[in-house]
Amino acid sequence: MSHELDISAAVAFAERHGLQALVIARGDELVAQSFADKFTIRTPHTLYSGTKSFWGPAAVCACEDGLLALDEPVAETIEAWRGDPWKRQVTLRMLLALTAGYGFGGLGASVPVYERALELPVRNEPGTRFTYGGISFQVFGAVLARKLVPRRQTAYGYLRERVLEAAGVTVDAWRHLPDGTQPLPTGAMLTPQSWLAYGRFILRERRRFAECFSGSDANPHYGLGWWLGAQNAPPDLIYASGSAGQALYLVPSLDLTIVRFGNSASYKHEAFFKRLFRSGSPDITERPASPRRRV
Repeated sequence: MSHELDISAAVAFAERHGLQALVIARGDELVAQSFADKFTIRTPHTLYSGTKSFWGPAAVCACEDGLLALDEPVAETIEAWRGDPWKRQVTLRMLLALTAGYGFGGLGASVPVYERALELPVRNEPGTRFTYGGISFQVFGAVLARKLVPRRQTAYGYLRERVLEAAGVTVDAWRHLPDGTQPLPTGAMLTPQSWLAYGRFILRERRRFAECFSGSDANPHYGLGWWLGAQNAPPDLIYASGSAGQALYLVPSLDLTIVRFGNSASYKHEAFFKRLFRSGSPDITERPASPRRRV
């Protein structure tokens, strides 16, 4: 099914629901921009759980560098896990796919430091259930940190070197935990310009990072830190999502990258897609935003 882009309707919807920044790009062309509350394309904004989208690509890079394998058990690195019948089943892929068996939690101010995350119990049989949270990302961070000891690098330093610099992304801030590390599931702050650059990088490198965009048996709609597909959208949509409506939407078939920052519990991804994507047209066309909007 083909889609017509109704950009004017999408921008209007976003503006009604706590919009602070919206940037829509097709390829290298900026199609629409809208800002509020003194925001600009260079104003930093927290990503909240959008931060999770960095770690699947970082894991792929670590595979390329021979540091790890996605399907290796955590217990190969964390000796204390070898005596737990469920923990010794957990793989790195399960951690990033949120199917490792942890309960909900570990987000916002409750993100545990690495050592505490390693101590927390697995509550469901690994691989059988998807549960959204942040604990498993911290466990992945603990494993990656140990793999990086010979390089004298942190998980964040590795991410910056292997992913963010290649993408042309500048991190304006990233909060720290009590042990001095940056949390993996949340905490990064980027400008719309840098978030857009990251999205374009992922589109360019999507075949290289294909492992990130494959769902699990427990949840076919979540990859490695990325949501896969949605109602009212093209089937190849992938996106990163954070609290209060932060989003990075990518549609490879349309070479489409969209950054959305805001502060509203009423904003819904599917409602935005319903207004942006008009199905059934023979060709991809664009209805521009109103001239009164900042485009």
